[in-house]
Amino acid sequence: MTSKDPRSLIRIARETGDDVQAEPLNLGQRVRELRKERDWTLEQAARQAGLVRSTLSKIENGQMSPTYDALKKLAVGLDISVPQLFTPPMRDQINGRMAVTKSGEGAAHATTTYEHTLLAETLTKKKMLPYRARVRARSMEEFDGWVRHDGEEFLFVLTGVIRLYTEFYEPIEMRRGDSAYYDATMGHNVISLSEDDATILWVTSLG
Repeated sequence: MTSKDPRSLIRIARETGDDVQAEPLNLGQRVRELRKERDWTLEQAARQAGLVRSTLSKIENGQMSPTYDALKKLAVGLDISVPQLFTPPMRDQINGRMAVTKSGEGAAHATTTYEHTLLAETLTKKKMLPYRARVRARSMEEFDGWVRHDGEEFLFVLTGVIRLYTEFYEPIEMRRGDSAYYDATMGHNVISLSEDDATILWVTSLG
């Protein structure tokens, strides 16, 4: 899947005392930080992830948008989940936090099968990753295999009709108001059965 890389819109909160300031964070910056935390060279990190060194360099420098397959390889190589690639580093515990994402706001991340809008992206140390998705895919053939990642996932249909495919269950047709909760390490994909793209709310656990 190819993405259009609006991930630079992802924003994180820097908490110092009672002050909260937002600053931009993009995928390349996040990957570089994770690599340096492990004291790996580009060559070592690329080998660990099963990627070409030049590809990893371009990702870190924002010169290319990785496919979902490349994101999965990066996550496996770094021993984290895919959602954690879009989650800022952990900071000190903050109590009484709240983030409001108004309609039309949120950081967008588009692929050929989904268009994700990350919600509550200013909060650090989240235990959940909430995002709204517009389902573009109309058939399983549009996916490069199953989507799998760590954690558990909750899906709620906002508009339209979808079909939820999972690795160990029969496909399920779901309509507005229907929901599903499942182990995200089990392969799963969603397609839209509506004439218009269906929209869903996804919440993925990060713990």
